[in-house]
Amino acid sequence: MAIESLSALGRGSDEVWAAYLSQRHALVEMPFEDQSTFVAPISEDQRKGIDKIKGSQSQYRKLDDTVLFALDVSRLAVESAGWDGNRSFGINIGSSRGATGIFESHHRQFIDNGIIPPWTSPVTTLGNISSWVAHDLRTSGPEISHSITCSTALHAVLNGIAWIQGGMADRFLTGGSEAPLTPFTLAQMKALKIYATDRGPFPCRALDLNKEGNTMVLGEGAAIACLQSGESPDSLALIDGVGYATEVLESSVSISAEADCFQRSMRMAMGDLHPSEVDAVVLHAPGTIKGDEAEYRAVEKVFGSDLPLLTSNKWKVGHTLGTSGMLSMELAILMLRHQVFIPLPYEGENPISRNLNRIMVNAVGFGGNAVSILLRRPGVH
Repeated sequence: MAIESLSALGRGSDEVWAAYLSQRHALVEMPFEDQSTFVAPISEDQRKGIDKIKGSQSQYRKLDDTVLFALDVSRLAVESAGWDGNRSFGINIGSSRGATGIFESHHRQFIDNGIIPPWTSPVTTLGNISSWVAHDLRTSGPEISHSITCSTALHAVLNGIAWIQGGMADRFLTGGSEAPLTPFTLAQMKALKIYATDRGPFPCRALDLNKEGNTMVLGEGAAIACLQSGESPDSLALIDGVGYATEVLESSVSISAEADCFQRSMRMAMGDLHPSEVDAVVLHAPGTIKGDEAEYRAVEKVFGSDLPLLTSNKWKVGHTLGTSGMLSMELAILMLRHQVFIPLPYEGENPISRNLNRIMVNAVGFGGNAVSILLRRPGVH
């Protein structure tokens, strides 16, 4: 198994881990429609790499960043996994929003001029992502793209596991890609009254249950995992259990007060394990008051007096929507690998060495579609 990413934290596991060991966040203020807005963009050097891919083939010049990010990280993940010699594997890479930038640009062109390029439709579909990755990697397996809002990447993992366990594939490339830093997408988040406005040391205070306002910040990037059955000397982590649930919504943008969907998904992922056997949870925790509180209450309900260590990475890298669950999974795997827990800096703690054997990862999105994945350190039984 391998897992790689591109985000405001960097590109590749070494850069990402170094960023996690620092208490500095990657959120910056940028102008959008004459308003200064906190976002978490990829770096200028990373942007040059994306532009290089965009210019490498004539077909790539029309693609949205969502697809280009996925191409870049998929190449890196396949190389890290040593899959270069055999391209017979499935691909499931999703996105919450899809080709946001290209869609907005072509729609504006249509409103202004009444015409659009003939390739508008094919380059703005969600199926665009996995099909272009398959083209780029020259693979021969199934290609799946989907949107299940902010739990998209972890749902891709569920799909990959199902295909492998069903005997329909031996290996699967899974993950999410998102490029939502556009004026219209940011305006949508601000209209929900959940966007960060505080210019303090930490604009996003994910999982801070004492914050006085909503603090969500959007980020961009892609994260991809290579899944295969069994355990090998090269395994980064083992998937010990998976859980999923959808709850009846009281609102189109929020889950219930005690996040019933998370309670069910976490219990399903744990199976017969005692709660004390889970050492940490990487929460979805987007930085909103209601979202963070509901998920925390769900954790309390499930774990009771055996409350594990809790953390979130959105204070550092922002909310990357469909990619976010896989970035959280990457953090969990890095903590298992290095045996270091990354806490919340505004709780007054630095990264600490801990005995970490099992870490759970949560993700949920609009629609109440929760996923929980329990990861185990190799060699632990």
